[in-house]
Amino acid sequence: MEVVGSRSEKGSFSRFVVFVILADSGIVNFVTHGPLSPLLLSSLALIYFPFLFLENKKPPKYSLDMNKNINSIHIFFSIYVSFTIFLAQSAPQNAIISQVPGFNGTIPSKHYAGYVTIDENHGKKLYYYYVLSERNPSQDPVVLWLNGGPGCSSFDGFVYEHGPFNFEKTGGLPKLHLNPYTWTKVSNVIYLDSPAGVGMSYSANKSDYITMDTKTALDSHKFLLEWFKLYPEYLSNPFFIAGESYAGVYVPMLSYEVMKGLDAGDKPTLNFKGYMVGNGVTDDVFDGNALVPFAHGMGLISDELFQEVTKECQGNYYSPTNADCESKIVKVDEDLDGLNIYDILEPCYHGDSSSKIRHGNTKLPMSFRKLGETERPLPVRTRMFGRAWPFRAPVKAGYVPTWPELLNSAENVPCTDDEVATKWLNNEAVRSAIHADPISVVGNWELCTDKIRYYHDAGSMIKYHQNLTARGFRALIYSGDHDMCVPFTGSEAWTRSLGYEVTDEWRNWQVDGQVSGFVQGYSNGLTFLTVKGSGHTVPEYKPKEALAFYSRWLEGRKI
Repeated sequence: MEVVGSRSEKGSFSRFVVFVILADSGIVNFVTHGPLSPLLLSSLALIYFPFLFLENKKPPKYSLDMNKNINSIHIFFSIYVSFTIFLAQSAPQNAIISQVPGFNGTIPSKHYAGYVTIDENHGKKLYYYYVLSERNPSQDPVVLWLNGGPGCSSFDGFVYEHGPFNFEKTGGLPKLHLNPYTWTKVSNVIYLDSPAGVGMSYSANKSDYITMDTKTALDSHKFLLEWFKLYPEYLSNPFFIAGESYAGVYVPMLSYEVMKGLDAGDKPTLNFKGYMVGNGVTDDVFDGNALVPFAHGMGLISDELFQEVTKECQGNYYSPTNADCESKIVKVDEDLDGLNIYDILEPCYHGDSSSKIRHGNTKLPMSFRKLGETERPLPVRTRMFGRAWPFRAPVKAGYVPTWPELLNSAENVPCTDDEVATKWLNNEAVRSAIHADPISVVGNWELCTDKIRYYHDAGSMIKYHQNLTARGFRALIYSGDHDMCVPFTGSEAWTRSLGYEVTDEWRNWQVDGQVSGFVQGYSNGLTFLTVKGSGHTVPEYKPKEALAFYSRWLEGRKI
């Protein structure tokens, strides 16, 4: 047989190899758009290969040499695909957590943690803890979780709500058990401490600890762009932002920054789909006027008092305009005194010595000064009961005092006990294992810090919700229906005020055949949902039900 390998066939082979090498430029696209691009280009190259030999419109004469060429191409292609797959698994290896102190079993999925520097000049670093889904991490959604405060760490959510472990108090280092209702059953979750100065996040320039809503949103968006550069293999996954309490401000503002970034062509391109807010502060009027109807509906104040306060205040409860209205509001506060504002069904726990609101600061409203006054001791507890802005104190423009500023003691938030998280996160072995900088660098971990000075400069969140939902981003607004801190009555009212068409009329939703709450769906992908019998931090009080609505909503199924 005649040796084949003419100039034209050799040239065709050369052009094929060049084509595949050029496909390597897809790696650049991979870094910014996801792992499929180089594989796609390589596949196109393989499809194109046979046609390269038809340029003379003659069938190629296959020979031993030609077979060698084909084998060489297959080897080249296999090496290239293997290299691409290696790149697709590019999570930073120095961020992987090999063992979790306090847990002795096998971790069901990979954990990563570390810092993302968002300002090199200031040394501003935001800390994250990333837990991969136990189901299908390459396909399941990526969810960013934010706790509120402002000034409270997202380890609150990790330790007490929907993280991969349940923490058992032992007297020493807590003992960790797998959480059967962790949100990482169905999603990859990023727990972010934000802004700098909160939790494990910090800056070498202390001026960064003076911050505000708009700055926090910009910093968190910068974090996301940098984070996805470290974990580009998750860029194609659906991406959601979620949070609770003061994250009712963080979440829609960050979502809005992400939307603007997509419009501006920021790279990498995030596959942003929507957001969730649980018992979140939203609007000073709606939030401020929610308490009195809630208290009456729950049987916490009498019909007589409700009629009187309604008559004197004309529905404006949070900002009394006359002395008669103010006196009735004081009577409402007196009737509610001693209740756990985060869950009216639960006892109210405090520190060993009673924590008192500072009476010396006359600028603080009376509801702040009287909040949490009790002589009750702290019983043994296995969990904590949420934290957020005080009731009947909607967030207004300007400086937002942190909990430690409202209390004599910086150790306790009213009706809470953060002992388990504090012991675990201030253990140096734990810090080393989860790639958090030592206490000598960051300082002690606190549930809610007084390091920062925070200003509310964004106003009402309603305009953000309108803009986002009008653009097709899905939104789930959920409320524990026994939370008195951010009552469901306010969230229900403001979602209805958007004027969207009702697409799923008010009905119950169920778990295991039992009514778990109520839901109403609107056009533009907006859903309002209550969780029956839950307090402020829904996944803490009702973990099974929380996982149910969370997974259904993420998957676009009917709740």
